[in-house]
Amino acid sequence: MRIKDVFVLKEAITDLHEGKKFYNNNEMGVGDYFWDSLLSDIESLVVYAGIHRKVEGFYQMFSKRFPYAIYYEIKNEIAYVVAVLPMRRDPIWNRKKIMERS
Repeated sequence: MRIKDVFVLKEAITDLHEGKKFYNNNEMGVGDYFWDSLLSDIESLVVYAGIHRKVEGFYQMFSKRFPYAIYYEIKNEIAYVVAVLPMRRDPIWNRKKIMERS
């Protein structure tokens, strides 16, 4: 599938900030690595968008270096990242977050 661009919605940016804060609280500097790694994963959607399985109506891509899932949708050849959620949270919590954003 041909993707022209990737947009990250405000809610997903908030998810990224929360993840960065969590990892920086554990060890300073890890949050910056988390941020860079997840942005790299998100940027890869230009090439790989559309190949992932759908969950609750959104495509779900797993981060390569952290236990996070990136949820996105494709409209008019643009991938919209709607959520970046930790996989170690309660699955019901994750499902609720995803449903709030649909």
